[in-house]
Formats: sequence, structure tokens, C-alpha cells
Amino acid sequence: MALFPNTPNQSGSTNITDVIIVGAGPAGLSFASSIADTGLNIVIVEKNNQEIISNPAYDGREIALTHVSKRIMQDIGMWQRIDPQDIHTLKDASVLDGHSPYQLYFATANVPFGQSVANLGYLISNHLIRKAAYQVAISHPNIDIRYGHGVNKVFNHEHGVRVILDNDDSLEGKLLVVADSRFSTTRRHLGITADSYDFGRSMIVCRMSHTYSNHQRAVECFYYGITLALLPLSDTITNCVITVKNQDADALMGLSDAQFAKKVQGYANNELGEMTLISSRHIYPLVGVHANRFISTRTAVIGDAAVGMHPVTAHGFNLGLHGVHTLSKQVKKAVRLKQDIGNHESLRRYERQHMLLTRPMYHGTNAMVKLFTTDNKPAKLARTMVLRVSNNLTPLKALITKQLTG
Repeated sequence: MALFPNTPNQSGSTNITDVIIVGAGPAGLSFASSIADTGLNIVIVEKNNQEIISNPAYDGREIALTHVSKRIMQDIGMWQRIDPQDIHTLKDASVLDGHSPYQLYFATANVPFGQSVANLGYLISNHLIRKAAYQVAISHPNIDIRYGHGVNKVFNHEHGVRVILDNDDSLEGKLLVVADSRFSTTRRHLGITADSYDFGRSMIVCRMSHTYSNHQRAVECFYYGITLALLPLSDTITNCVITVKNQDADALMGLSDAQFAKKVQGYANNELGEMTLISSRHIYPLVGVHANRFISTRTAVIGDAAVGMHPVTAHGFNLGLHGVHTLSKQVKKAVRLKQDIGNHESLRRYERQHMLLTRPMYHGTNAMVKLFTTDNKPAKLARTMVLRVSNNLTPLKALITKQLTG
């Protein structure tokens, strides 16, 4: 029986399910797979066609993953579907300010509480994570993906949710999960506001080979007017992330491959030797987003739709997986106790836990980025002080390292 028999202006067919997920990105697909063993019927609505989702193209982005994220991906079944040769280990990391040789340094040896780990974390290409998430999702018979359809309207009340698609068909269910990017239209349909910050900068990402070893060390260089991140893949291949003001990004993208490589080699102070561009270049605007609420009636917001981070801390997808894991625990608990999967108390617990982690990290990251991209004299002095104080505060370094290693 339809929960919304009197919804106006809707003439298409109606399908009834348990869980409706908007967005077949890594967060939406991961969440679907994480609750598939409950036997709930799950429908994912995705505006892109099947080819884009099933075989995502290389997009230049390498995703840094913590040990906790690895365990979540293993539990879902994603990690096992990625070729071990495409999983790169991160041994240590350093942060530099300006052209000073002084650096804030994080090493595996600094792991606290007597832990024994071989690395700080992992790097995997974004398109491979997306592909693995898709492959796991389609292996579950109770997950149905509807491709090529956007969401026109959303209705939610205490008895259920209804999503009307752009072809006038509709879906009805007990729980709606919003996972359609940091620029989520579904979140706006629901009246959930978000804190948004445009950094006025763009990042250019690509892979480069080089003649000297990167020693599996990630480096973040906060120069004046430009930020360079070097993410180690193989010994002599590094993912480069160059962040510049929007008006300077087009000029860099317009350089020939050889000119661009020479430019990046200079930014890296020739530390990696001669550098060669070995991939396409991709450009992305930098906009941070944090939803002011993660839930509504029978609705939860996850992934970038909940929190879209500046990439400088490399915590974006890790936070997404944390949200997936936190929400799935609540849904599984409700099923186990024979409760309504859309009950407010379960959703509220998800929101409290995820908000507690993400809100301070989001605002703290934004404050750090503003400081380290401001080039006046007081800011330069503050930047130097922050690095030196952080480097000598062992508990702080241990806490940050603990965040990486779990």
C-alpha cells in the first residue's frame, strides 16, 4: 500500500522499498553494501549513466586512507577488489612553510600507545575506489541501482519517505539516505542548510615520474601564493597536487607538458630530481561544505553531502567512511531489535557521533588553510610558530598520528 496516495502532480509508477539512497558515489554505494546483509531492499538513484558508475575514468585524485578506513573497506568487501599493486603505502609525512628548511614531521616511529604499524596510511586512486564500491554493490541481489535519473521532489513524514524522479516515477521507503555530493540538490530539497566556504583557489592534480626516490614520504609545502602536495605512489612516481588562486590555475593548465613538469620540478626544489608528467592534468575548484544537520525525518545525510573537506588534511573520504560505518551500525541495530529503521533516536545517535567528529575538524581545517594561505607578515610569523609549537608538542603529534593509524 502506498504511503503517499494523494501526492499531487505525479502520474508515473510507484515502487515500494525499504531504503532509498540518492547518489551512487563511493559513500552511497558503500553504505548500501554495508547494510546489504540485513536483507533490506535497497534502491540507489543515480543521475549518471551506468558506464560512468561501473567504469569510472582516472580523475587525477589519489585518496589517503587511514588504517580505520582500511578495516571498514575490508568489512564491506571493497579493499579485496583493489589490486595490491594499486595500493600504495605512506611511511611518513612532513609539512613545510615557505622556503624554510624547518618541517613538521610525522613518522611511523611516532605511533603512540605501543602500537606496531608498518606505515601511516595508504594511497589509492579515487577511480579505483569508486569501481570497487560499485563491484561490491552489484554483487548483492537486494541492491537495485536506477541509472540516469535525477530527483525532482522529496517528501518525508513520520510514516515514510517518497522520492519523485525526473521521469515522474516515484520510490517510497522507510529511510532516505542523501549521498549526492557536497553540492547536493536533495539536501536543499529537504531544507537542510550547509556552511559553505569557497577558498577562491583551484587544485591541479596529476601523476609525475622522477629520477630520485620519494622514500614513501608525503610532503605538504605551503609556499607563498601556492601550495604543493606530493603524495608518494611507487618509488619514482608521485601524485602532485598544486593549489593556486583561481586566476593562476588556467595559466598552469595552459602550459605544455614539458613546461608544466619544469614548473613543478621547481616548486619541489629539485628534491625529486628531473620530473616528467605521465598522466592527464585535472583541475578542481576548492569549496568546503558542512551540513548544519545530518538528519531530517526518516532521512540521513552522508558522504560529501554531509561534509566536503578541503583536501589538505586528506580526511575527506575517511570521514565519509566514518559516516557510513556509524549510520550502518544504527540501521543494523534497529533491524536486529525489530525496530523501525527510520526511527528518530537511531538517526539522532548517528548525527551526534558524526557531528562530534566532523564539525571541529572541518572548522579547524578551514582555519589552518586560511592561515597558511595568507602571506602578510603577521601570518608568516604565526605560520612559523604553529609549525614549531606543533613539532615540539609530543601529545599533539601522537594524537594526529593516532588519527591516521587508528
